[in-house]
Amino acid sequence: MLGYGTNVRGLGESRGLKELAREHALLPLRIFLGITFIYAALDKLTDSSFFRASGAGSIGETMHGVRDSAAVPALVDLALKSPGAFGYAIAIGELLVGIGTLIGFRARLAALGGALISLSLWLTVSWQVKPYYFGNDLAYFIAWLPLLLGGAAAFSADAFLASRRRRIR
Repeated sequence: MLGYGTNVRGLGESRGLKELAREHALLPLRIFLGITFIYAALDKLTDSSFFRASGAGSIGETMHGVRDSAAVPALVDLALKSPGAFGYAIAIGELLVGIGTLIGFRARLAALGGALISLSLWLTVSWQVKPYYFGNDLAYFIAWLPLLLGGAAAFSADAFLASRRRRIR
């Protein structure tokens, strides 16, 4: 007996839908994080004041403002050695992570990059946010972990390239 309301045909269809759902489960997260990181990068890259060492809206001003409340002040000190270069590194890192995540190219590497960016921002910029759940960097760090573990199975360059390699063999 298969149980109430099921038959052999229905069971197969149900299993197919479960497999399809499992294969695509991380896709919404991938789209959200990819678009968000691309947007964050473009927001920085198009803001002329962001890359300055001082002044309103600058990376330097932000780093000076969080220096004494950061969990790891040494990270802030490192950024303050060259705030403009640090700002460009963050923006370009976010852009590469966002694109890699969105198209699913080297998805686990992109997720590692996203997790490290989010973790470093949590330990510096948003560490002092009380209660902790008001800061978003910790939530972003946690959101990267499923992609780091699972990669990009559906609609991804990684899956396309893997399929192509299997066909060539």
